[in-house]
Amino acid sequence: MPASSRVWIYQANRNFTDAEEQELNRTLAAFCQHWMAHGQPLNAGFEVRLHRFVVLMVDESGHAASGCSIDGSVHVMKNLQHQLGIDFFDRTQVAFWANGQIVTIPFTRLKQAFGSGEVNGQTLAFNLQAATKDDLDNHWLIPAEKTWLAKYLPKSSLVS
Repeated sequence: MPASSRVWIYQANRNFTDAEEQELNRTLAAFCQHWMAHGQPLNAGFEVRLHRFVVLMVDESGHAASGCSIDGSVHVMKNLQHQLGIDFFDRTQVAFWANGQIVTIPFTRLKQAFGSGEVNGQTLAFNLQAATKDDLDNHWLIPAEKTWLAKYLPKSSLVS
């Protein structure tokens, strides 16, 4: 997919098993092959990253994704959520890359986690707001202090 492709990132509440990942690959490949907007086929693709994230992509240089087509992708993800028992829509968990693994921390514990040193300003946070494949490829992992998470850092750890 081109770097300008639009992306939607779904974070799972846990890692996928091999069987779940196979089902994700099968279902999403079929969906992307038939994904349409206003009767026009979309040049679409997907990636499963780190056994925890699903990324849907559309190259909008031909046809742009429409509200209805985006709703269709959400419907597929909700069906997979129900089928596999995986939550793709819990936005209360923040994912970090720490000590070579994905660590998730609930919003309600962020201040405490930063205060205790469990994570810090240099801990890499997953940027689920990436809008394009270029953003995803180049700015998917960002030090927490350079994201919206900086407001949870102890004031003494902020660099002037």
